[in-house]
Amino acid sequence: MRHVDDPAPGAGQVVVAMRASTICGSDLRAIYREHLGTGPEAYQGVIAGHEPSGEIVAVGPRCRRFRTGDRVAVYHIAGCGLCEDCRRGYFISCTSPLRAAYGWQRDGGHADYLLAEEATCVPLPEPLTFVDGACVACGFGTAYEALSRLGVSGRDAVLVTGLGPVGMAAGLLAKALGAHLVAGVDREPARRALALEVGAVDVVVTAGPGAVGEVLQHTGGHGCEASVDCSGSAAGRATALAGTRRWGRVALVGEGGRLDLDASHDVIHRQLTVYGSWVTAIWRMEELVSKLVAWDLHPGRTVTDTYPLDQAGPAYGRADEGTGGKVALVF
Repeated sequence: MRHVDDPAPGAGQVVVAMRASTICGSDLRAIYREHLGTGPEAYQGVIAGHEPSGEIVAVGPRCRRFRTGDRVAVYHIAGCGLCEDCRRGYFISCTSPLRAAYGWQRDGGHADYLLAEEATCVPLPEPLTFVDGACVACGFGTAYEALSRLGVSGRDAVLVTGLGPVGMAAGLLAKALGAHLVAGVDREPARRALALEVGAVDVVVTAGPGAVGEVLQHTGGHGCEASVDCSGSAAGRATALAGTRRWGRVALVGEGGRLDLDASHDVIHRQLTVYGSWVTAIWRMEELVSKLVAWDLHPGRTVTDTYPLDQAGPAYGRADEGTGGKVALVF
């Protein structure tokens, strides 16, 4: 913990008083285990936290949409605003040297105040809590993007491999989109139980050699029409591919690890479509918050542990255990 000066907004910037800021598995994986110092994951020793939600308390010159008192979630990457990806709303894919992610290359939300670009703020409707907003800022937004790419609807049974916070988000959103069955696979008993408890899945399967056979049993021997891997593991990805029905669709969301497959047998001959899906677009994030209100779905139900800011150390330790749901810092 360290003390820093309170930020002041420049042109097109706002200061957000943090109300909730959650911890992401990407922080644990890339900052603490695989930090390479280059590329999009080049952590620069800034204040951590890329899942911020709070209330705007100061507005800089040339801000045109937001005012003090507005409740917001923050899309966690500030792009250049001019490249093709930024113009499509995918700041995550900006390749400009100006690109800076909150909590990675610029100060993030694990502080009392966050200096944010107005262009990265998303209005947080009143029915949603600040904890809901923090969950949307990365995890739920990422899951919604993947399901949107897959076009999930009531025609589909959906398989989710990896039942951490993003996996639970994928299950909850798939059910809200109409999926008639959501099957979840995880090796951790506590996470399988939690996914059932929060209503993210209809059935759970223990990860391992028999997982695919069990998924087939639940789907009449065919497999699921759509699958989302949130595990970031080679084994999880293999299960997602093998548990998908012929002509089905698979989205890879979980970061890290490898994808090892027999291209002909696993993908080509089975006519699968495989998507790589990285975070989401800011317009899709705005769409999601409005849908959450319509569905009366609160992402905060996936949060199992909350801590004050001065207990950030234990909070990170709890998140790193990998046995519970989302961990949030609340202010």
